[in-house]
Amino acid sequence: MGKKLTDAQIEAFQRDGFVSPIDVFTEDEALRLRAELESAEAKWPEAFEGAARNNAHLNLTCLDEIVHNATLVDAVEDLIGPDILNYGTVLFIKEPLDPGFVSWHQDARYMGLEPHVGITAWVALSHSNEESGCMQMIPGSHGEIKEHDDTFGEQNILTRGQEVQNVDDSTAVSLTLRPGQMSIHSARVIHSSQPNRSNDRRIGFVIQPYMPPHVRQTIKRSAVQLIRGNDPFGNFDLVGRPQVDMAPEDLAARDQVNQSWADILYDGAKKRRNY
Repeated sequence: MGKKLTDAQIEAFQRDGFVSPIDVFTEDEALRLRAELESAEAKWPEAFEGAARNNAHLNLTCLDEIVHNATLVDAVEDLIGPDILNYGTVLFIKEPLDPGFVSWHQDARYMGLEPHVGITAWVALSHSNEESGCMQMIPGSHGEIKEHDDTFGEQNILTRGQEVQNVDDSTAVSLTLRPGQMSIHSARVIHSSQPNRSNDRRIGFVIQPYMPPHVRQTIKRSAVQLIRGNDPFGNFDLVGRPQVDMAPEDLAARDQVNQSWADILYDGAKKRRNY
């Protein structure tokens, strides 16, 4: 038995490459976080455009709160140990009846992080189900990194529209989450999500990845937060936490991290998009 996860949940992650659902916040707490996020969105719309949805935890305190939530981090510790870095975050917001989708892919393919021991926490701030375009996982697909094709598809919301070909989606598992729950998946597992066919926004906040400090960036030095424990390796620069929303120094730190991310994620690509 771990700090948060049961033995069965830990075994499921090791076997399947993911575990879900995990209770983190009550639904009321999740609705409060959503309200704070959408209030910030109304006040600072530029902070939610294009690449600015990456690493918004560096400039918005409601997202920083999620990243450092003790219950969430306890679950992470159960899977990767007591020394924990956060490499970054992404807001995946699908508007009502939004045609945007995520193709079958593996996070580890383009992130430049080795070894591939990081894990992604996907936190739902709205209902995430098959109608709203929840994540789907291929159980046991985390054994090896597959070749990906860069499609740059117009409705594909991944940076390069990267896609693993010939995935047997008959084995796919849909990860249904209520607001306040999360899933955790391996950086190596094949996963995707479909368009939002519902009348509400599908708001997913992705912390990607939490990782132990011996992981290194093989393409370009970047920055992380130390979430828990110690970092004896120093493979990354360290960034702090926002004390208020949208402080100029925090925005500058976010933009610097996002520039490094773009250089890493588009390394070797034929073109770039603004996210």
